[in-house]
Amino acid sequence: MNTTATPVASDVGSDGHQVSSYGWKALAGSTVGYAMDGFDLLILGFMLSSISAELHFTPTQAGSLVTWTLIGAVAGGLIFGALSDHFGRIRVLTWTIVLFAVATGLCAFATGYWDLLIYRTVAGIGLGGEFGIGMALAAEAWPAKHRAKATSYVALGWQIGVLAAALLTPVLLPAIGWRGMFLVGVIPAFVAWFIRNRLHEPELFVKTTAKRKSLGEAFKLLIKDKATAKISAGVVVLCSVQNFGYYGIMIWMPNFLAKQLGFNLTKSSMWTAVTIVGMMSGIWIFGQLADRIGRKPSFLLFQTGAVVMVLVYSSLSDPTTMLWAGALLGMFVNGMMGGYGAVMSEAYPTEARATAQNVLFNIGRGVGGFGPVVVGALATAYSFQTAIALLALIYLADMVATVFLIPELKGTELK
Repeated sequence: MNTTATPVASDVGSDGHQVSSYGWKALAGSTVGYAMDGFDLLILGFMLSSISAELHFTPTQAGSLVTWTLIGAVAGGLIFGALSDHFGRIRVLTWTIVLFAVATGLCAFATGYWDLLIYRTVAGIGLGGEFGIGMALAAEAWPAKHRAKATSYVALGWQIGVLAAALLTPVLLPAIGWRGMFLVGVIPAFVAWFIRNRLHEPELFVKTTAKRKSLGEAFKLLIKDKATAKISAGVVVLCSVQNFGYYGIMIWMPNFLAKQLGFNLTKSSMWTAVTIVGMMSGIWIFGQLADRIGRKPSFLLFQTGAVVMVLVYSSLSDPTTMLWAGALLGMFVNGMMGGYGAVMSEAYPTEARATAQNVLFNIGRGVGGFGPVVVGALATAYSFQTAIALLALIYLADMVATVFLIPELKGTELK
């Protein structure tokens, strides 16, 4: 596999606006990798009861499998982003795929709690690098005119993986069991590896070889001066709000619909599917808008929509209305995922681009992890409707950060 040689042809179309065949291949590899993340985490949630029954896990032990997968993902994001900026996008993405595939395959042969916990943590480390490195790769392979579209397509990968898991797991799990499901989870890794094995490093990355610093220097570039530190702070706020709202709503809403409104499993699953479709449409729409009207106007439009829809949703009581309103809620709350990759790619130089993507997004993921806890506490103290309504406040904070901390970078050529 050629991972370091200078490309023989430009990665961008000949007129600087068209997308090259390399760009489409890079996008496919990045999207499949991020789909692997979503697929893996959701099937794990579906399988916890089966795993617990066979291996005699307590609820705490079962829940810790998810927790340590996420901890591994955060650690992997911090590690592999910097490694990618130093050694290369394709090379390090290949490392992450191999690590994930081996660990996930071993999960199928686990005999107890501790070996499965170790395998899940290592698999999480492999998953962790996918978001930032894939975003950097797609951004560097696509022209400025279409960059937000490219990164929004990568973000769609997660939702595609989640949707695939939601559709396939109920069919496959009874037939092949949780061990077979872990082996199925390796398949997306092989697909991603196959695609990436046919890619070279982005031309832009190869050109900046002389600029590459030590691993520590990549982290310092995120706060190298006042202006850069300001952008980094703004991006952390945006990513924190994104993850806080996403996990706060997606973890608790099915439970609320089942217990308070009497939704059965079919209706709860339908709500999840409809909301995911809404999220996917939001990400796609955001990418189109951001390349047309700019990054900041698109963020502000979706943040306003999130405030409105959260307040509207909290006032609904009719189950059918709530079912379909979930699509609009998902569109605005999660649609902004379509813009983070472009903004971070444009705000930081090539020698720190993947580091920025993974570090800043994973800080946001860490903060956002408290979303279910906060929503649950508010729902217990007041009501679920009140808890959801109060989420509007975080999107107002999001708007303030966008106005004062995030620059407009539409059309910027990558450095």
